[in-house]
Parts: sequence; structure tokens; C-alpha cells
Amino acid sequence: MERITRRNFIASSAALTLLPSGVLGRGERTAANSKITAGIIGVGGQGINDMKSLLQFDDIQVVSVSDPMRKWDYSEWWYRGYAGTEPAVEVVNRHYGERRSSGNYDGCSAYADFREMLEKEDLDAVLVATTDHVHAVASMAALKKGLHVYCEKPLTYTVHEARRLGETARAQKVATQMGNQGQASEETRRVAEFIADGAIGAVHEVHTWTNRPIWPQGMRRPVETPPVPDVLDWDLWVGPAPMRPYHPSYIAVRWRGWMDFGTGALGDMACHELHPVFKALNLGHPVSVEASYSQPIGPDLEKTSLDDSWPVAAIVRYEFPARGDRPPVSLVWYDGGIKPARPDDYESGRRWGESGTLYIGDKGKMLDGRLIPESKMKAYTLPPKTLPRSPGHFEEWIRAIKGGEAAGSDFEFASMLAEVVLLGNVALRTGKKLLWDGPNLRITNDAGANDLLHYIYREGWTL
Repeated sequence: MERITRRNFIASSAALTLLPSGVLGRGERTAANSKITAGIIGVGGQGINDMKSLLQFDDIQVVSVSDPMRKWDYSEWWYRGYAGTEPAVEVVNRHYGERRSSGNYDGCSAYADFREMLEKEDLDAVLVATTDHVHAVASMAALKKGLHVYCEKPLTYTVHEARRLGETARAQKVATQMGNQGQASEETRRVAEFIADGAIGAVHEVHTWTNRPIWPQGMRRPVETPPVPDVLDWDLWVGPAPMRPYHPSYIAVRWRGWMDFGTGALGDMACHELHPVFKALNLGHPVSVEASYSQPIGPDLEKTSLDDSWPVAAIVRYEFPARGDRPPVSLVWYDGGIKPARPDDYESGRRWGESGTLYIGDKGKMLDGRLIPESKMKAYTLPPKTLPRSPGHFEEWIRAIKGGEAAGSDFEFASMLAEVVLLGNVALRTGKKLLWDGPNLRITNDAGANDLLHYIYREGWTL
């Protein structure tokens, strides 16, 4: 007989019980008045930080965690800042132990392999906060089980994974959210309302820049082969990526710079910074993308290649077609400390920040939600607040699980945004201007470049 769980009991009994419309959540998985049981996949750094956020909601109960590192070394500055000093299981058990009067709780289970957790635990939802290269396989495994999924940005490691994840989430009709928390902000909505109000006219150019990377990039892979720490299952950590010998420079925040495991500065930040741009301008797929990059020159006076790690700094240029009565848009991304030129009408004494987004229209300019120059901003009559405001980024996901409206960065939208962002990394690796057929997921002017839209997973791993 099929193992009876709380989730499939609710789903099966729905056919026997008359319930009012909306009582069951998205995908008919979670009753609107029941507690959501959640598992966390990846509890180092951002993962345990996200987990602590979920613990603050009475609607969710964290019952299991999974990570191939059994105990994180919190001496790393990244984990000191994000995680504190307490292992994930202890954080969960201490939290619920202090609140036992609110209901029964049997303790938090822990697994090295998320696949085992998904098989054994009775979950309604999972939060995925692994390294980038595991995002898709973990999220897809959960989606195929009908679970609601929250996945940190970037949604996936490859363009192909993003398309597949979006399609599967749509078919499963579950509640999803990508972890680009700024999308829930007031500024995101005001930018869209300013542009819709015609504050700077029709926007035809956007420049976005970031101070990332704040981790090493532009490195050659290490040649030393130190022993794997006892607390780490290295085979599971490598997951679907090509196997390589363990080295400590691959873990903690440093993994972001390695091409096999992370997506570099572009993958880390563009899903944050470009969300308001895509929403305000209704951007879809670009028609082309090209990129250039800077690499350090080592003692042998030879530049490092993009075989192992992402570049020290990069510029990526996307061209988007006209949309209805809106003109084509050139979108330029800068990282590694590179910035666009200051506009002539930007006050000389005003700081040109380490990150920002500059919108250029046929009637003016706007930087991060403020018109340029400041005198124009002060004279501007603010438009009405026409867009719905967010209750909060995690709150959006919980609301969707309970049967409410879709979250602001659900996989329907996030998969498209991730596709475009990650296409920039393909352009970096080819050094060519690529012509893009978005609907057919195909580069039309370089057949070989299509191989970079995905890669062959190691044996035992599937999407």
C-alpha cells in the first residue's frame, strides 16, 4: 500500500469532503488553515539565514534540513555575518523548544543528501539555498513531488535549467518564489509607477552596475589535493558538476567565483538588480547579447582564461526589441568595479554609488527611483500608488501556498529573468555577439554556443 502521509491524506480526502473555494492552496497541496511543514536544502550561509526568517512565521514549521557539510566552519567571515555560530538543527530545535506550548514538535531531522530527505520526510514545501549548480536539481526534485518551492537566486545554473524549471512549476501549479528579496520593496514599485507616469519619457537605455564580486574571481584551479574534512561529503557537494579533487578554496563564499559551481557576479546580483527593470519596462527575451571581460595577468605574463573561474570584471550588453508602443531597449550590465559614465546633469558633488541602475528616457533620466538632477525630482509631482504593495518577500510565498495570489518572483517570471541573466554568462564564455531566439531557446548565429546552454550531469544526477 502507498504510504499515507498528511499531505496525500489531505489531497485524497478533498474528494470526499465539501470544502469552500480557496480552502486548498495552490496545487491543492496545503489546506489554508493548516501549518506548512518545510525542509531546508542547504543550510550554510544564506540558507541558515533564510531558515531563521521562516522560523518567525507561525504558518510554517521547519521539520528537516539537508546539507553535505554536517557542521559548518563559522569562522569564515561570510558565515559569521549570515549564520551566527549555531548549527541549523540546534537553531530549529531550540526555537521550537521555546514554543512547545504552541503545538507538538518531534524535533528537526538532518540529512546529507536532499534526495533522501525528500523521499523520507512528509513535507509541504522546501527552501533551496545550495550552491548555484545544485539549485535546479534540488528544486526540480521537489517540484516533481508536488511541493511548494522557494529557491535562492539565481534560480538555476544554466539557461536550459531555467526553462525546464519554469515549465514544471507551471504544470505542477504549486507556489514558488525566487530569493531576490528586493523585488518586494517599495522602490521597485515606485520605479515602475514613475516610468508608467512618463516621468522620463520612453525609456530606451538602462545601465546597471554592482560592486560584486566580493569573493575571488579570475583564478586558475588549485593543484594541491588536501584531504576532505571528516564533516563533508565531497561527492554530494560536487553533485551534478564534473568531479574534481577537494580544495577549501571551492567552499564557503568562494564557490561563487568558480565556473563549475557558481555563476559569478552576474549570476549573483543581476536577478536582484534587473528585476525592477524587467517589471517596469515589460522586458522579455533579448534579441542579442555580447560581453567583454577583464582578467588579471599573472607572473608568467599570461592572462588567465575562462576555463575555471569567472572574470574579475565584466560588461554585458543586451538588446531588447520594441514592445508595442515602447521603443527597443539597450541594457548594459557592469561588475567588478566598472561603472557607466556619470550623466552631465548629475550634480558634481553627488556620490556615484558602488551599485545602481540608471534609466535613460527621451525626456530625462532616473537613478534608483530618483529623477536627475535632484532639482527635477523635487519639482516632480509623485504619481498615485497604482501597484499593489508587497506584504514581504517570504510572506508572498506563504500567501501563495495558502491559496493566495502568486508571489512577485514566482518561477513563471523568475525562470525567464534567470534565462536572460545566464545567457550573459554564455556570451562571456564565447566572446561573441550572440543572436537569441528566446521562444525556441536557441542561439541562431553560433551553433556551438548552444552547447553552453546546459551541460551533461555526472552519473546519478538528473533534472
